[in-house]
Amino acid sequence: MVKQSDRAPLLDWEEIPPPDPNQAAQPALHPPLREEEDAPAEKSSKPAGRRTPSGTAAGTGWSTSTVDTTISCSPTKSGTAVVVSGNGNSGRPLTQICGLGWHRPEPLGSDRNLPFPGLSVRDQWEEKDQIVSVFVVTFDTRSGNMVEWCLPHDINLDGVEFKSIASGSHRINSDFIYFRKGRYFGLACFANMPVDSELERGARMKSVGILSPSYTLLYRYMHFLENQVRLQLKSPGQYSPLEAFYEDKKAVLPPAGNGLVTACPTWSVTSINRCMHPEMKITHPAGCMSQFIQFFGEQIMVLWKFALLRKRILIFSPPPVGVVCYRVYCCCCLANVSLPGIGVSVPELRPFFYINIADITTLEKEMSYVACTTEKIFEDKKALYDVYIDNQNVKTHRSHLQPLLRVNAADKEKYRKLSEQRQMLLYSQEVDGDCTTNEEDLFILFFMELNNRIFQTLSDIAGSNDPTLTAEHVRAMGLDPQGDRSFLVDLLEVYGLDITLVIDNLCCH
Repeated sequence: MVKQSDRAPLLDWEEIPPPDPNQAAQPALHPPLREEEDAPAEKSSKPAGRRTPSGTAAGTGWSTSTVDTTISCSPTKSGTAVVVSGNGNSGRPLTQICGLGWHRPEPLGSDRNLPFPGLSVRDQWEEKDQIVSVFVVTFDTRSGNMVEWCLPHDINLDGVEFKSIASGSHRINSDFIYFRKGRYFGLACFANMPVDSELERGARMKSVGILSPSYTLLYRYMHFLENQVRLQLKSPGQYSPLEAFYEDKKAVLPPAGNGLVTACPTWSVTSINRCMHPEMKITHPAGCMSQFIQFFGEQIMVLWKFALLRKRILIFSPPPVGVVCYRVYCCCCLANVSLPGIGVSVPELRPFFYINIADITTLEKEMSYVACTTEKIFEDKKALYDVYIDNQNVKTHRSHLQPLLRVNAADKEKYRKLSEQRQMLLYSQEVDGDCTTNEEDLFILFFMELNNRIFQTLSDIAGSNDPTLTAEHVRAMGLDPQGDRSFLVDLLEVYGLDITLVIDNLCCH
């Protein structure tokens, strides 16, 4: 396997057209579901790839309603399968990812497994265009960053000029940036071109960006935005392609102008009932999950604990910041839980993506988030975060969280299993050419299975006549009775579980 560079180059991105029901689906990050995949498993040589989400969707940043869950990814030819199956309030435990010793359920067929049986599979998974704004940001040598042009003309874009050109970007040629603006998510493509102009001090810098209520479709327009920012650098003021793009993709805003977005019913269904993780496609050959695993290694298990405890996680990196935005996404994916009722009383782990000093007031009010920044000044503002990540160095200034920084034996074993499953998947893809599943599914479902196992055990104990958590229970959850004791104490407190932890005659309620 060839190791990939951590910094992803800006490769060609495509605007992905709606799937053609008359054509066979091509392998992709999340292949579109086909009607024939609704047939029973015995009629097909491969199980259907089907996802019906529930719980909290880390991707949109907002909670979803809970429904029965069936999540499966087609097995590779080598036998590696990634399956998570839920059963609502039936009381039966969730089936876990193959490779961890739990059995795999038979694939289910028919419309009754869809959250909205009245709609076709394609309608329920096809996300509609919902662009709220398109804009051009420029760096002016006298005024600094400023919004040069936008549609609609009356939209409030205060602060977007600083989010679309990251601090320190004058040192790089190009970048892409995910960010949040109020209730919206944004994607901007930045480019820096040398010019023979004293007025511009030898360099012209611009960003072209869009806003949307969800970040799950933003990647579709990366290639378009890259082309447009190059056009703006070479021919400033040529806005007609952006005007046409906005007219074609714009969302429908209500007359009241309260910032809420309305669209057709199929979009509402899709946005609320996507998989537990939305896709964030990256064109780097290794993919963002692969980069994340290679970059942090066993430290992923440390980040997993902080994410599950809903801590405020801030990632620092100098520009380019695009690949760091994917680390924000990956961190949020570590905390997915599909069990009904779990996490309803805890703060959401919201992806803020890129932030700067203009976001300080907003962050002061947040109880849980993951964000990244290029501004070193944040390191000194310790009241704004619980966990600070600089390159691969994960640290916390909160003394009670210090024990969680150590990677224990159980963490090493979980990481070994993840790496083993990943290698099996990569081998299957390379040798057999099997692209029926991918690293993103493997990674996310691995941690969701782990989280489900922990909370299923804790829920069973909390509902028993003797709500006592013993060392045997802890080992059964894949944790270390000694090394993970402080983690469990915090976990019980954060999720409000009335359980007594008893390890080595030390009690904590």
